[in-house]
Amino acid sequence: MVLLDPVSPLSASSPSATDARRRPKLIFLVTEDWYFCSHRLPVARAARDAGFEVVVATRVRAHGKKIRDEGFTLRPIAWRRRGDGLLGAARAISEISRLYRNERPDIVHHVALKPVLFGGIARRLVFARSANAPASVDSVMGLGSGFSATTTAAKLRRPALNIALRLVASGSRGWVVVQNPEDGAALAGLGIDAKRIALIKGSGVDIGRFVPLPDPDGDTVAVSRMLRDKGVLDAVAAIRRLRSQGLAIELLLAGPTDPDNANSLPMEVLRSLAAEPGIKWLGPVADVRAVWRRAAIAVLPSTYGEGVPKTLLEAAACGRPLVSADVPGCREVVRPGATGILVPPHDVGGLAEAIAALASDPARRAALGRAARELIECHFTDEIVARKTLALYRTALLPRGGFPAARENSG
Repeated sequence: MVLLDPVSPLSASSPSATDARRRPKLIFLVTEDWYFCSHRLPVARAARDAGFEVVVATRVRAHGKKIRDEGFTLRPIAWRRRGDGLLGAARAISEISRLYRNERPDIVHHVALKPVLFGGIARRLVFARSANAPASVDSVMGLGSGFSATTTAAKLRRPALNIALRLVASGSRGWVVVQNPEDGAALAGLGIDAKRIALIKGSGVDIGRFVPLPDPDGDTVAVSRMLRDKGVLDAVAAIRRLRSQGLAIELLLAGPTDPDNANSLPMEVLRSLAAEPGIKWLGPVADVRAVWRRAAIAVLPSTYGEGVPKTLLEAAACGRPLVSADVPGCREVVRPGATGILVPPHDVGGLAEAIAALASDPARRAALGRAARELIECHFTDEIVARKTLALYRTALLPRGGFPAARENSG
């Protein structure tokens, strides 16, 4: 596995007077426009500023104008994160193939498993016999429940998922980006060349926007994203247990329902939870910093392997101590005794004890929060992630003559 150095010589700025006709074209393939804006926008800005022509292919809902205002070309894709079915999948792959054939990119950056699979298939279909196939960068944003779930359906899907990943990620012009070492080891175990697996931890956080906040008090904790596999119900159970013991600790549930995610908690369930003492569902939150102004502790009891959760990065940047399940990805941010507390997945008792310990100890919360902020500044900023990603792009362009690379019109 390659660990990219954020100050690699390859990350030096490109000439500002790059000939527009020679600007290398980069396509981001992402499921949702909001996800691109929340997780890939800083990298896309850095690529644009470095001389790349940036195209964003995604499902367009509420963020299309924001993407265009950045100077990026927007190409809508009619797909969803789930529920496409075989016919819908075939239509999406055909649409992506047509996009790649028309755009002739130098690099395609597939972000998350579905774009990795569909985009990888499309790339092979379009450029199978071409010497000018674009380089591919496949960002695996956590292997997720597809690899860790124990349901019968998940077990039946897993062999096909393994085969598909090996097929689309193979080849000398492709790189696979993972966010934690465990995912890198898992992909290497599938047969993907470890030399073509790059470790870039997380999607970054804007430390100028997310700044240390005063500690409100120890009575409020928060969990984000209303998904079952994010451990929301375990957090609720822990708060119930603490309140039954006479501790007036409040839980903030931050985020909307997500109909495109099979693990989303339905609105009626969230409303029922919010009717209980000590539990508040905030619904959609336009600025998550408002949550961390109210909550003294960030809680993420995930039940599966994450990439590196952005919710933990943002909370840590705001100086909040972290309580998380001991799963891949979360371990990168939650350093036991330094930035927070790790508990076993599904351990409601351990989760309640960790929350109670921090709620009753302001000095410890402050120390953990300071260390969490320092960790973000050293390893997880937007700038660091962008530098590492640009270094990878430039490495991928070397077979085409380096940066800037002239595009070929044939293939």
